[in-house]
Amino acid sequence: MIHTLHNNTINISVATKGAELQSIINKNTGLEYMWSADPAFWSKKSPVLFPIVGGLLNNQYTYGGHTYSLNRHGFAREAEFTVTHQQDDSLTFTLTDSDSTLHNYPFRFSFSVKYTLHQNAVHVSYIVKNKDEETMLFSVGGHPAFAVPVVPGSAFTDYYLQFSHTENAGRWPLSPGGQVLTEPTPLLNDTNVLPLTKELFYEDALVFKHLQSNAISILSNTNPHGLKVKFDGFPYMGIWNFKDADFVCIEPWCGIADSVTTTGNLEDKEGINSLAPGDTFERTWSVEVF
Repeated sequence: MIHTLHNNTINISVATKGAELQSIINKNTGLEYMWSADPAFWSKKSPVLFPIVGGLLNNQYTYGGHTYSLNRHGFAREAEFTVTHQQDDSLTFTLTDSDSTLHNYPFRFSFSVKYTLHQNAVHVSYIVKNKDEETMLFSVGGHPAFAVPVVPGSAFTDYYLQFSHTENAGRWPLSPGGQVLTEPTPLLNDTNVLPLTKELFYEDALVFKHLQSNAISILSNTNPHGLKVKFDGFPYMGIWNFKDADFVCIEPWCGIADSVTTTGNLEDKEGINSLAPGDTFERTWSVEVF
C-alpha cells in the first residue's frame, strides 16, 4: 500500500512494504527526484537497511553460540510495515519482531521509520527500540536512489557530487562477495568535488569510513536543480549506481558490510551498534530538493 504526504513545496509517497520512499516531487517545478525503479537495471527506490548493512560473509553470523543467516542489508527492506502514526507533516511506519525475524535475528525489537516534511526537505528517522532482556546488536542505514540526470534532457555527466568539507578519503573496495577489503584505494585528494561518470561505479559502490563531511549534494554544471543529503551521526557512507543506470544512491549508514577478515561473530562486527534493554536509538538523515 502507498501512503502520501505533502506540503506547499513537495509531495512524497511511501510504500508499506519496506517503509520504502517511492517519490519526491517538487510541486513548483514538477521534477521527480527519485529513481524510476526500471527493472531492467534495479527495481528498488530507497531500501531501508536493518538489522545489518551490507553483506555478511557467506550470509551468516554467529551469536550466543548459534549461527544465523541474513541476506545482504537484512530483512526490513522486504517486510511489511504498519503505519503507526500520521500527522499533517509526518508518517511513521513500524516493524516489530516476529517468529520469522527471530529465526534469523534473535532479538525482540521495534523498528520505526519516520518521514517528516519541512519546507523543501524530507527528514528520514530510524528509531530502534530494544524490547529484549539483553543487549541488542544491530546496524541500520538508508539506500535512497536519486534520479540523475535530475532534469530531463540533461546528461549524467553534467552532474557532480559536492561534499560539505574538503576530503582526503579513499574508497574501501569490496570483494566479489561484497566484503570490505583491508586497505582503501585513493579517490578524494584535497577536494570536495567528485564528477559523476557511469564508469566511476563499474567496480561497485564507493564505500567511505568517517568522512569529514556531514552533507553531500548532487549538483549540475548546466542547471540550478539538484539535492542535498545531510547525514549527521552516520559514520559510514556508500555511493552507488547500478551499471549504466540513471541514478546515484547516497547511502548514510550506521554499520558496514563484513570485512574479508571478519570473525563472523556479531559482537566483533565493525560498525555494530549496541542497545541496552529498554533503550532507544535514533538517527535522522534528510534530503533537501531544489
